[in-house]
Amino acid sequence: MLREFIRTDASFLKTHTTQPKWWKISKIFVLLGALIAVGFIFNVWKAAVWLGVIVVLTTAMHFMYRIKTHVYTKTWMDFKVWEVDGKLIYGRIGFMYYPLVAAIFVIATAIILLI
Repeated sequence: MLREFIRTDASFLKTHTTQPKWWKISKIFVLLGALIAVGFIFNVWKAAVWLGVIVVLTTAMHFMYRIKTHVYTKTWMDFKVWEVDGKLIYGRIGFMYYPLVAAIFVIATAIILLI
């Protein structure tokens, strides 16, 4: 069951059009750059905590979208789905997703500042 969840999600993440291809690639570099900066500014332990908080919160956000969209088949909030000739078409996400990502970065940074 878990294997099928992972396979479904991985397939969707590779093929979806809800984000431009350049963003899918550049967000990895943004995260790595921020992780390196946090490691230099604070220390490796705090960088690991920062990354852990981001992983936990983004995973929670991912599952929230997964559940609310009925595994990427229904429109919910900024996740738009249309069916054209039996094929699902996805609109760009934004008004909720990107502020949530920014909030996750702020929360993770606040946590390492407090510890």
